[in-house]
Amino acid sequence: MNVTSHISAEGFDVRDYLRLDLFPHFLCPGCGHGMALRALMWALHERGTSMDRLAVVCGIGCSGRLGAYIDANTFHVTHGRPLAFATGLALARPDLEVVVITGDGDCLAIGGNHLIHACRRNLNMTCLMLNNEVYGMTGGQVSPTTAEFRFTTTTPQGNHEPGFDACKLAEAAGAGFVGREATLQVPTLKDLIVEALDHDGFSFVEVISDCTEIYGRKNALGNSPEMILSQKAGMRPDSYGNKVDEPFRPNPFRTGVLARTDRPEYRVHNIGHRENLSEPRSRGLDDNG
Repeated sequence: MNVTSHISAEGFDVRDYLRLDLFPHFLCPGCGHGMALRALMWALHERGTSMDRLAVVCGIGCSGRLGAYIDANTFHVTHGRPLAFATGLALARPDLEVVVITGDGDCLAIGGNHLIHACRRNLNMTCLMLNNEVYGMTGGQVSPTTAEFRFTTTTPQGNHEPGFDACKLAEAAGAGFVGREATLQVPTLKDLIVEALDHDGFSFVEVISDCTEIYGRKNALGNSPEMILSQKAGMRPDSYGNKVDEPFRPNPFRTGVLARTDRPEYRVHNIGHRENLSEPRSRGLDDNG
């Protein structure tokens, strides 16, 4: 991973990209989703993306509500279906920059099948999956990424199921670009989103976020700053260009660009396929055959 981040935000004011008439926002104090939203807006600013050409598709959940605050073409669709809607939109309007904002439950549970096939098709769009390990909006139920032994409203004795590694799934299914970053590192997250947006094909970025009220309180994880610092404690030292052991806890949690391929983007591959079909083929038949 390139650990050099472009931290300068000269000329960037996140309010220029938001629908301020909808504020104050609904997010709980300390929610990591707000940091993810800022990183996305910063990435769009740095790229010079026109908000008139930006289409943001969101599903159901806390992550799904973020689209309402973005001053662009936004779509709030049914639970688990943002990638399905975005696929149709990207095919119909290839001139648009299509970004999907989804959550761990929305993307990996009811929407898991759509994620697999979006990766397989490799259509040019970017998916940001905000992973806070819980169904925060609908009551705090266990999600596919909830860590083992954590308490939720549906696992009162602790979760006994292993968590899902969404990035490994996306890579195995054929996503052209796969990355992961935590909201602790907003500049680094911004850089990763820029790379994802620039990639020609399907880009999947897992954003490790925090749910302070529903998940944090139930598991005695502390307040927002303490949960943010716990993200740092869970990173590998070499993810941030140093070799110290403390206060880091070495584990296999990798961040940055995890996979990148030059597999042809869906439309390019599809056009080539249609051209091959239109070419006359010798079938060993006479003119009347």
